Amino acid sequence: MASTHDKAVLQTIFNPTSPFGDIPGLNQDEELNDDDSGFDTELLKQVKDLELQGVSAAEAGDLQAALQLFSQAIHILPQRASAYNNRAQALRLRGDTAGALEDLDQAISLSGGTGRTACQGLVQRGLLHRLAGKDDEARADFEKATALGSEFARQQAVILNPYAALCNKMLSEVINKMRDPVPEML
Repeated sequence: MASTHDKAVLQTIFNPTSPFGDIPGLNQDEELNDDDSGFDTELLKQVKDLELQGVSAAEAGDLQAALQLFSQAIHILPQRASAYNNRAQALRLRGDTAGALEDLDQAISLSGGTGRTACQGLVQRGLLHRLAGKDDEARADFEKATALGSEFARQQAVILNPYAALCNKMLSEVINKMRDPVPEML
């Protein structure tokens, strides 16, 4: 098994934009899950089944059915974040960005900013902010999702960091000069 130092070196080789020693997932000992312990088990089972049906409908291209199934799940357990997150994706696919943002806000709020749904919601809201040119809001969401363990969000946060972009540009210029040195004139 590789040591922490070995992992840091490999991370730097394969992801040169990340700082040395930054090993994604190093401190993430467990899989990210939502806390569903406060919900009635029968209702929770029913809602999870509706969400799975909704995901299947969305994957099959039937967004109207997906939206109806997610809305049913929300009606049954309105304080559970997952169905809002799933419905936001169906709304986004249908082109309703404003509706998607509302549902993502609700999902993140209900999740308390923790767990799998919060992480997914933050990443998805960050992407919508980025598409709208709201880089500061996107960066804030990506940084929160990074703290929850999202590698994708970490990469997006680095890309949106103006200091990292400047350093990457300077480093790229130095490397290019080293690869193709200009001969000195005598």
